[in-house]
Amino acid sequence: MTHDHSGGALSVGQRDSELNERLSQGLDEVNFPATGTTAADQSSLSVKVVDDAGELVGGLSAWTWGGLLGIEMLWIREKSRKDGWGSKILMAAEEEARRRGCDRACVSSFTFQAPGFYQRHGYVETGRTLGIPGGAEDVHMFKELA
Repeated sequence: MTHDHSGGALSVGQRDSELNERLSQGLDEVNFPATGTTAADQSSLSVKVVDDAGELVGGLSAWTWGGLLGIEMLWIREKSRKDGWGSKILMAAEEEARRRGCDRACVSSFTFQAPGFYQRHGYVETGRTLGIPGGAEDVHMFKELA
């Protein structure tokens, strides 16, 4: 079997925001019909905490889509990590997700980060990605929010 690849040009480089947008649109054309969702079913979500001086204590970025909360990042500055902010931020995100109609959540955390934190909050491991630098693994977790 032969393929004619003439007329195309392949390029490799740094992140291309225009390409990312087009790829996202292309995937939406497949994902929405396959899942019975629309663009109206997806949104971004963030939770932010600042101290009295206006400095960032920590925060969370996530998305919601068709009843699922997807946590992308949660970070707390080192000197505030024992103050309960991680739990407060996570609970605020889950509550907002419930308000948006979400009944489940997913997150992944490298083994050197905080999988135990999420597990203490009811997340269960669903799988791992091996080969993370430093011999670590990426732990994938899920939680029912109902």
